[in-house]
Amino acid sequence: MQIKSLVFNPFQENTYLLYDETKECVIVDPGMLSSVEENLLVSTIEELDLKPVRLLQTHLHLDHVFGTGFVTKHYGLKPEAHKTDLPFIAQHKEYSANFGVQVEMNPPEPEIFLDEGDEVKFGNTILQVRHIPGHSPGGIVFYNQQDEVVIAGDVLFKGSVGRSDLPGGDHELLISGIKEKLMNLPDEVKVYSGHGPETTIGQERNSNPYLQ
Repeated sequence: MQIKSLVFNPFQENTYLLYDETKECVIVDPGMLSSVEENLLVSTIEELDLKPVRLLQTHLHLDHVFGTGFVTKHYGLKPEAHKTDLPFIAQHKEYSANFGVQVEMNPPEPEIFLDEGDEVKFGNTILQVRHIPGHSPGGIVFYNQQDEVVIAGDVLFKGSVGRSDLPGGDHELLISGIKEKLMNLPDEVKVYSGHGPETTIGQERNSNPYLQ
């Protein structure tokens, strides 16, 4: 599996394209807020000669779903997310305005619900779904065992963890989930977060101040 990251919107959110030798790809957390960013996503997919087949969402906070509507329309994909984050969709327009971001409408709701233990398949690739609430109630991460990769959303960052002071947040729940469902992975597993640079499980196990 290969990974292409694109950084979008004022929150510097990482949108990921995951693909393999079949050229099928999944789009994770589309954060495009402008037509320029939408065009960059499309041109990148065209340049890599990819075929988008699924739209995955690690959670439904505003900065990770700005581009959901565009992707569903442009590629005909159904959003997939954890059901407990659904309330964020109805609040999206109002919540965005609180951060000084004007959007015309709320993004489409997920049509496929993912939960702990599910498998997401595309091409020759399998992603394991692990539910780790605490940053958001429906936070999920995607683990590719074969290539030793985690798409972590806002659960785990290089040297940090997700905020727990937002609605539905729970710091203790977040830390326990990270320790139980991520820190049991091999040191060499790469972690691709919703913001900032990539890291590894080993690096975070050994040096992340929130996990000591």
